[in-house]
Amino acid sequence: MAPTRLGLDEKAEAALSYLLGVITSWIFPFPINIILVPVAGIIFLILEPENYFVRFHAAQWTLAAITFIILTLALPSLWILWSLLRLIVVIIGIIKSLQGELYKFPFIGDLAEQFIKPPPPPPPP
Repeated sequence: MAPTRLGLDEKAEAALSYLLGVITSWIFPFPINIILVPVAGIIFLILEPENYFVRFHAAQWTLAAITFIILTLALPSLWILWSLLRLIVVIIGIIKSLQGELYKFPFIGDLAEQFIKPPPPPPPP
């Protein structure tokens, strides 16, 4: 696994982008929590310019969080459903990150991949 600038294991750092995002939604009151939910992913995108694994999971969480914000604002009567789906995304994201897997959520994973550009293939021996 590639090193990180923060000195953490890259799997733990990728998992933190999901975990910190959901924790901020529980700590801060509405409407501040809506603004802060994607911030954890954005912070890891800024702090880890070279680590593809961390950047992918951070971008995926950021896009998922923004999607859930839009869904909640567009259909507030379904906020319980959006909250449950967000929790499922966070749990899956944390588990897959800690397993070292580049798990892509439908639609959002492809967007995250396009957003951060995959690393170049290793040179031939």
